[in-house]
Amino acid sequence: MISARVARAGLRASTQQFSVPRTAALNGLRTYATPAQEVKPPVALFGVDGTYATALYTASAKSAALDQTSKALSTLGETLKADRKLVTILGAPTLTASDKQQIVQELQKVAGGADKGDLLKNFLNTLAENNRLGSLQGVCEKFATLMGAHRGEVELNITSAQELDNKTISRLEKAVSKSEFSQGKKLKVVSKVNPDLVGGLVVEIGDRTIDLSVSSKIAKLNKALTDAL
Repeated sequence: MISARVARAGLRASTQQFSVPRTAALNGLRTYATPAQEVKPPVALFGVDGTYATALYTASAKSAALDQTSKALSTLGETLKADRKLVTILGAPTLTASDKQQIVQELQKVAGGADKGDLLKNFLNTLAENNRLGSLQGVCEKFATLMGAHRGEVELNITSAQELDNKTISRLEKAVSKSEFSQGKKLKVVSKVNPDLVGGLVVEIGDRTIDLSVSSKIAKLNKALTDAL
């Protein structure tokens, strides 16, 4: 696992929270974004991870490397989801410059493939310099949102209390694709697990939410009982 390799490099992980001024983050983005033709992101994103994802999207579009960057971030995102220790390490406030350099090297290995113009390397270094490596998972998710919009896809979020099998997800995707909610666009399915739902599903597409969860039904029942007393 990558977290083990990073740990062996002498990193000192900590759960202490750490943040830097937003201005520092934005200044860091300017250090690797090169001026070129104007590129307008397909959707507006917010938050620190949204800001970085948008900057990376713009730089990748200018370098004709969108698909390449998308593939690399998808790989990194899946790695971070599977290795929670790595997420803790990336957010550690005690990382030295040497630690960060080794982390960037490890992340590059995980991303794999050629790096056009050292775009990904420069981006990861920017995150490291601004103490924002802990935002990498969010950046990966937000970049996927930008790429989905770029490809004309509509994101279909399916949240369940337990992990769904592929057959069930496929049936849900097919049902939604035939509904008015899909707007005739290609669906990008994102499945999530939230035990707090108890059972059932929460389906989100665009600005619409269909809450079929057991927790929602219990909440409505509790409210009805409370109002009746």
